Amino acid sequence: MKATGRRRPKDSIRPPPPPPPSVDHHRQFSSDSDASFAGSRPSSLGVNRSSAGDALTDRSYQLSAIRTINSFLASHSSPLSLKPPLPSAKDISETLKFLISQLDFPTTKLEDDLPILLKHLNCPIKLNKSALKAPGTPHAWPSLLGVMHWLVQIALYNDHLVSNLQCFDNTFVYALDSYLHYIRGDDDGMEAVDREFMGKLERERDAVAEGVKALEKEVAEREGRLEELRLGPSAKEVVEKERGVLEEDVKKFHAIIAEFSGRIASVEKILEEKEKELGVKVEENNRICEENEDLKKRVELQTFNARDAERMKRELQAVERDITEAEVARNGWEEKSWDLDTTIGHKFKELEALSIECNQALRRLKLGNGLQYVLNAKGSSPAEVLGIDYKSTLKPALDSFADDISKSSMSKLEELISLQQQSVENAAKIEAKRNRLAALQSSSDEVSELELIFLVQQLCIYMLFLYRKLVDWKLLLRL
Repeated sequence: MKATGRRRPKDSIRPPPPPPPSVDHHRQFSSDSDASFAGSRPSSLGVNRSSAGDALTDRSYQLSAIRTINSFLASHSSPLSLKPPLPSAKDISETLKFLISQLDFPTTKLEDDLPILLKHLNCPIKLNKSALKAPGTPHAWPSLLGVMHWLVQIALYNDHLVSNLQCFDNTFVYALDSYLHYIRGDDDGMEAVDREFMGKLERERDAVAEGVKALEKEVAEREGRLEELRLGPSAKEVVEKERGVLEEDVKKFHAIIAEFSGRIASVEKILEEKEKELGVKVEENNRICEENEDLKKRVELQTFNARDAERMKRELQAVERDITEAEVARNGWEEKSWDLDTTIGHKFKELEALSIECNQALRRLKLGNGLQYVLNAKGSSPAEVLGIDYKSTLKPALDSFADDISKSSMSKLEELISLQQQSVENAAKIEAKRNRLAALQSSSDEVSELELIFLVQQLCIYMLFLYRKLVDWKLLLRL
C-alpha cells in the first residue's frame, strides 16, 4: 500500500489529522447502518397487506414467534415470558419496553415512543395507539406479536454485530490509518502502522498456536482418560458392585434390626416382670409404712410412768444380755461349722478317691446298667451325696452277681470232678496203652522201623492232646 509514484503534498496544504474514531462512533455507525439495512430489506409482511394479516393470525406462526421471543428473553436473563395463546397486557407492555431498551432507544411513554421507533426502522407492520393502549385484546395481539418478533430479529442481528465488533474495529482502524497516511504521503507512518498491525497479527497467531497446543494437550489427556475408561470397569459395573455391597449392608442391617427387635421384645418382657415386682415391692412398702404409722400412733397414745420405764429398761437390758449371749453362741457355732466344713471337705476328698476305685471295680465286674458313683457335695442324704442308692440299686446287683458266681463255681466244681475222673480214666488208658506198647515192642521184632516210628508219633500226639485237656481243666478250675 505504499504510494511510491505519488508526490507528497506540501505542509501548508496538508489537511489536519482527523481524530481517531472511537468505539461509540463505530457502534453508532453500525447501529444506524444496521437499522437502515434492516429497514431497507424487503419484508414478506410489507409486500401484501392481506397476506401479512393472514400470516400474523396463523396459529403456527404465533406459536413459533412466541417461542423465539421467550428464548430471546431467557438468553438475556429476563424474568418476562409470554404465555400462549393470549398473554396479559402487562407482560406485553413490559416485553416491548425490554426490546426497545435492547435497541438502545430511550423511551418514556410506550404509546408515543414505539410508533416513532417503528417508523425510524421502517417497520412493515402498522400499529395504532388503540392497540398500544389495550395490548391484551384479541384483535390487537397479532399485530403486537408481529412487531415484537420483528424487534427481536433486529436485536439478534445487533448482538451478532456487537460480538464481532472487536475484529471488525481492528481491521477498520488499520485500513483507515493506512489510507490516511497514504493520502498524506507519510510512508514512514504507514510502515509503522503496517509493522504494528503485523505485530498484532503475529501475537494473535502465537496466541492461537499456544491455544492449539493447549487444546492438543487437552485432547491427548482426554484420549488417555477415554482409554482408561475403556480399559477399566464401566460405570454400570462399578454401580452394580456398589449396589451389591449396599444390598449386603442392607441385609446385615435388617439382620441386626431383627436381632435387636427380638432383644427388645425379651427386654420388654423382663421390664414388665420387673415392673410387676416393683409394684409388689411398692405395695409391701406402703403396707409397712402404714403399719409403722399405726405403731407410732399406738405408741403416742400409750401413757408411761416411772415404774413402767424402769421395767422397760430392765427388759431392754435383759434383751441386750440375751443378744450378747446369742452372739457368743453364734460365734461358737460358726467356729464349729467351719471345723465341720473342713472335716467334710477332707472326707469328701477321701470319698472321691474311694468312688474312683469303686467305679473302676464296677467297670471290671461289668454289672451293667451303667452303675457309677457320682459324688454331689450339695446332697442332704447318703444316696444324694454318692449319686446312687446302695440298698435299692447297688446291693441287689451285687447279690445277684454273687449268686451267679456261686452257681458258676458249683458248676465248675462239678465239671472239675468229672474232669478229674476223666483224667484218672485217661491215665489208666495211657497205662494200658503203655503196657500194650511194651507188649507190642516185645513182639514187634518183625515190624519195620518205619511202622514203629509211626506208632510213636501217634502216641505222642495222643499224649499231647491229653495234656492240653488237663491244662484246660486246670484253667477252668482256677476260674
